[in-house]
Amino acid sequence: MAAEDNLVVHTKKAFGWAARDPTAVLSPFNFSRRETGEKDVAFKILYCGICHSDLHMAKNEWGNSIYPLVPGHELVGVVTEVGSKVEKFKVGDNVGVGYMIDSCRSCQNCDDDLENYCPKFTVTFSDKYRDGTVTYGGYSDSMVADEHFVISIPDSLSLDVAAPLLCAGITVYSPLRYFGLDKPGMNIGVVGLGGLGHMAVKFAKAFGANVTVISTSPNKENEAIEHLGAESFLLSRNVNQMKAAIVVKPLELPAFPLLAGIKETQEMIDFAAKHDVKPDIEIVPIDYVNTAMERLLKADVKYRFVIDIGNTLKPSS
Repeated sequence: MAAEDNLVVHTKKAFGWAARDPTAVLSPFNFSRRETGEKDVAFKILYCGICHSDLHMAKNEWGNSIYPLVPGHELVGVVTEVGSKVEKFKVGDNVGVGYMIDSCRSCQNCDDDLENYCPKFTVTFSDKYRDGTVTYGGYSDSMVADEHFVISIPDSLSLDVAAPLLCAGITVYSPLRYFGLDKPGMNIGVVGLGGLGHMAVKFAKAFGANVTVISTSPNKENEAIEHLGAESFLLSRNVNQMKAAIVVKPLELPAFPLLAGIKETQEMIDFAAKHDVKPDIEIVPIDYVNTAMERLLKADVKYRFVIDIGNTLKPSS
């Protein structure tokens, strides 16, 4: 839509998988998206990452879920239509959408490319657009979004691995940049080696840092050093190892954003493409999504699930 429009027509048929209640069981769901407005980009979704926050929202663990709920905020695909005033994209472009799909675009935070701080930013799913209609996420066949919130995916970056970068990638990239840890020769510790942790190691290595992975799991040492290229490993349950690693001067940890603005997200994607930074993923069909959620609860994934939307999501009859 043009973000300023008061009346928006939601007649574009769409299909996805949704949770109907806090049991978080997902099943096929027909719904509608808005027609492509003059500043909108419409695209066919081909892949969507599964983030742990998808599960939190499906279960209403944060108390703000809107049902039916179509999760997914790591969605990528190919442009099928653009509005008459769209300048950055054309049909056939590879694109994606992350956690945000709108903001007020008039406050100081928005002016400073910090839409994630905007008090009126809109989440990609289980939120409401300005006209009061519910946002539905990427476990679906299509998306329509204002071009400002659409990320360009370079051709050199495969869409399946690009999907998790839109959340897991930017979540670690942004603080590394924010705290000035993006310079060669820095010594960086990464606590935990899961979906986010393994991306933190990869970005830190791409920045030229010396990386130490800290984990409660001794079986992750080989993975950290041999596969991901960390220089060292600390077992946090080993008192002697932790004492030896303690520095005299503590590090202050002020509040910082968990995400980033659209401009920095685009910078992250471009950096990842240039330096071949990509997540380790397990691709699953849409009808496996409930099993994937169960495995996610058990930390039984290495390291991110990605749903093959394009090849496995079929509209219900």
